[in-house]
Amino acid sequence: MGYAHYTVYRNGEEIEAGYAVESTCEEPNCPTSIDRGMGYLCGDIPGGDEFGCGGYFCGAHLYMPAATSPGNRCARCRDNRAGGRA
Repeated sequence: MGYAHYTVYRNGEEIEAGYAVESTCEEPNCPTSIDRGMGYLCGDIPGGDEFGCGGYFCGAHLYMPAATSPGNRCARCRDNRAGGRA
């Protein structure tokens, strides 16, 4: 499987993902154009995991976690001490 275009399930819904899939930041009211590649992913695994919700966010709305946790986080998952799926 390549990472340019594929599908994953997130919150029970099948979505398109990959660096060739154009999208916008999933932060409410943010119009920034992004793709659905790993660089914009909240968490470590597309679709969501214990580290993040699986959403896709621009650089202004994606944060680096503590060095012991993989992946990046959106604001909701960053502030949720239990991890992802906020």
